[in-house]
Amino acid sequence: MTEKILIIGGVAAGPKTACRLKRLNPEAEITIIDQDSLISYGGCGIPYYVSGDVPDEKELRSTSFHAVRDPLFFENAKGVVVRSRTRAEAIDRKNKRVSVTNLDTGQTEDLSYDKLVLCTGAMPNRAPIPGADLPGVFLISDLHQAIAIKDLIAKGKVGRTVVIGGGPIGIEMAESFGDLWGLETTIIEWMPQLLPRIIDPIFARMLTHHLTSHGITICTDEKVQSIQQEANGYRVVTDKQELGADLIVMAVGVRPRSDLARDAGLLVGPMGGIVVNSRLQTSDPNIYAAGDCIETNHLVSGKRAQAPFGSLANRQGRVVADNLAGIPSRFPGVVNSFIMKAFDIAIGATGMSLESALADGFDAGQVITAQSDRAHFFPTQAIIPLAMVFDKRTRKVLGVQGFGPMGDSILARLNAAAALIATGGTVEDFSDLELPYAPPFTTALDALNATANVAENALAGRLRAVAMEDFLAWMENPALHPDWRALDIRHPNEAKPFAEAFGERWLAIPYVEVRGRLAEVPDDQTLIIICDAGTRSYEIQCLLDGAGKRSTLVLGGGFNLVRRISVGWWPTK
Repeated sequence: MTEKILIIGGVAAGPKTACRLKRLNPEAEITIIDQDSLISYGGCGIPYYVSGDVPDEKELRSTSFHAVRDPLFFENAKGVVVRSRTRAEAIDRKNKRVSVTNLDTGQTEDLSYDKLVLCTGAMPNRAPIPGADLPGVFLISDLHQAIAIKDLIAKGKVGRTVVIGGGPIGIEMAESFGDLWGLETTIIEWMPQLLPRIIDPIFARMLTHHLTSHGITICTDEKVQSIQQEANGYRVVTDKQELGADLIVMAVGVRPRSDLARDAGLLVGPMGGIVVNSRLQTSDPNIYAAGDCIETNHLVSGKRAQAPFGSLANRQGRVVADNLAGIPSRFPGVVNSFIMKAFDIAIGATGMSLESALADGFDAGQVITAQSDRAHFFPTQAIIPLAMVFDKRTRKVLGVQGFGPMGDSILARLNAAAALIATGGTVEDFSDLELPYAPPFTTALDALNATANVAENALAGRLRAVAMEDFLAWMENPALHPDWRALDIRHPNEAKPFAEAFGERWLAIPYVEVRGRLAEVPDDQTLIIICDAGTRSYEIQCLLDGAGKRSTLVLGGGFNLVRRISVGWWPTK
């Protein structure tokens, strides 16, 4: 007997489930229903469509061979029936039926199923502030919103934009406004930093400085109180200022679309996502769920997690299809890997940030490095700051963060890190990780291996480091640590302006001269050893330890990090 598979949701996980299952079980009768008229599109590409990197919205709905994924394509090419503009109203689990409404005709009917798959996705949050529902306030909820935004901009109706929310979507939309269109753009984030809980403060500061240098105004630790319509646009009122705007994007997170499941009596978790097992079955074994609507396991924290990424939705769709076809398949969970473009740099993370790890009760530590992404003699070499978060007790790596130029540098390290973190990799596993080597691609000792070596030195107590935040705070206010003094071991041409600017606070001795000038190194002060990356600083720390001068701290990442952060104390010379 032909099995009837009904799939609710036609963006990512739903079409993946349908197409994979049809290949495995050509006799299955598969129907996708979706309340939208546009289906199976790359939602993560919306900011790049707005920016103009993707010139036509149809490209987001097309295959690699340029066929538009519309209902006719699915029927003819895939053998899957798609009923768009059809909303699922209720699930009758006892009789295995779903009540649906055709949104164009208003006609209602019941569709039967043998197995049901919920791929209802997530919906964007709308902040509960006065004016949030005004016509000039957009939520990046679907492709229709993106088309409307681009149409307004292309017609010259937008000169000033405000983005509420400093997460990935907000930042990508701000870049799209400022890059191609040259619009006056401001990001307002109520947390103290951009990408809160995803990356740690120093990486957020590097990102903020980079965005600011490209004309984006960043306002953190600031709350929007209201949005008001005016004759010539809108006014965004915060607890600190008022901003004029012609267009406002609200990007304050998403929540799972789980009402349909909840109303049917399926188990829904405290985060609002549909609860599934490792086979992606819900609390009803005849109903599966995948994509942004589910809760899954975080493989590092061990807690429930939401991971609204198109990549994961496609992986989950495959798992559902396999199980429906009788092939045992599991989705173990996520480590929340993330990467994004911000003008000409890439920033990303996998696993947990230090802040998140500490909040979840880990005895966590962190090291930061700033090394070459490929051989130092290769023409396209660039510096890539990396952070590694680890558990001091188990030595497991909990997370890795990266910041560097657009290209393969950050992605390659995060890909390797994500795989090891998912399997409980330790600092030693990262040190021993075999990676391919050629000068155009990496250094002989890869930056990821080197970062793990730094972590191993820290765990062993051989490396004692100062947090970049503490160093920067001391530079702004020396009274915080009156016994601190900088020991700058860089080239004299680099160190001289700082020694002249800060006098007794700044001792400059070149790296190659420290051994012969040990008598000049004081014993009664805490020395912050500074070089470009931290590597030479650690060597000098070991040298000074051997000479009995142990009151030293290494500035991890060195001036390669400091240069990427906007600071007020930089010498003008």
